[in-house]
Amino acid sequence: MKVLRTFFDKQAKNFEKGGKFEKLYPLYEAMDTFFFTSGEVTEKPTHVRDALDLKRMMLTVVIALIPAVIMALFNTGYQTNLGISHIANYEANGWQQQLLQMLGLQFDPGSTLSNIILGALYFFPIYLVTVAVGGFWEVLFAVIRKHEINEGFFVTSLLFPLILPPDIPYWQVAVGISFGVVIGKEVFGGVGMNILNPALVARAFLFFAYPAQISGDKVWVPVDGLSQATPLAQLADTSMHLATSWWDAFIGIIPGSMGETSTLAILIGAIILLVTKIGSWRIMLSVVVGMVLMAFTFNWIGSDTNPMFAVTPAWHFVLGGFAFGTVFMATDPVTSALTTTGKYFYGFFIGVLVVMVRVVNPAFPEGMMLSILFMNVFAPIIDNFVIKANIKRRLAR
Repeated sequence: MKVLRTFFDKQAKNFEKGGKFEKLYPLYEAMDTFFFTSGEVTEKPTHVRDALDLKRMMLTVVIALIPAVIMALFNTGYQTNLGISHIANYEANGWQQQLLQMLGLQFDPGSTLSNIILGALYFFPIYLVTVAVGGFWEVLFAVIRKHEINEGFFVTSLLFPLILPPDIPYWQVAVGISFGVVIGKEVFGGVGMNILNPALVARAFLFFAYPAQISGDKVWVPVDGLSQATPLAQLADTSMHLATSWWDAFIGIIPGSMGETSTLAILIGAIILLVTKIGSWRIMLSVVVGMVLMAFTFNWIGSDTNPMFAVTPAWHFVLGGFAFGTVFMATDPVTSALTTTGKYFYGFFIGVLVVMVRVVNPAFPEGMMLSILFMNVFAPIIDNFVIKANIKRRLAR
């Protein structure tokens, strides 16, 4: 590491003010702080000191996402291998499947190695496109504004592929992340200024612009000639039977967005965020409470024509993007409520809204994305009411 430190120190003069690569200083600074902590420290006692900076916070979130990534690789490959095993005389159609065949691995859903490798061949190209295109916009805006490149994009670049289906076209990934970074964040001033979660903005754009590629039955299992609805879509369709168990849904061996299927993996990530105090337990708890109360309300009302009224809180918890959104999206410190009391209201209404969207509008069974984005907009208003209420109480005292 000493050699690398010496290399960066020698190159610094070329990127600092007056150097020939002065405009690329944000890129140099990003690489430097990626490998080493900043050499600048506060000395005056009036500054608040904390060992946790933005880089370490984002790194902790990335570590918490690792279990979801592992299950994304396994389940994507498992669903593909499972679909292939149901087709007689199947010939590999995608380059991922052809490469797996060239490696001498069988299309066997019972083979963990085959599942993980095949899943990786679907997940990592999407991830690399996200990093390349989204990173381009991050660097471009940093250079134009002459500020440092923020580490927040590392989390966004990992969250976005995890909420996508495995068979989405790469060009749509590029368009989606471009919209999320530029419109969802940079137009507001960059990290810390945005009011909407960039990863969810990107997914929402794709959902409304290209619904067939983001929510159609064929995108969840990337095998030609095979289509399969997600369990939530099966519950919403009175003509379909739910072809999975609660345990399978909890473990994550069901069709769905790559990183959202395994509630177990997401809960492991939640524990990491809670232990490190990165994620807000108040928001997570409030989302669950809101969902449970609203689900029980619809269970009590009942319906002869809409099967979603009968879906219990336990099923809402393990299906769709509820768990993933609760742990990794709703707790985004930039776009969520900041006040302690506000976090309870913010999370509660997310839980209420997601059940309302799922139940009242069965044509759109997944409501977590819209619920979080909707409450992102109202988070500043909630904080404003809380602050004003605190001021009134203080004046009264």
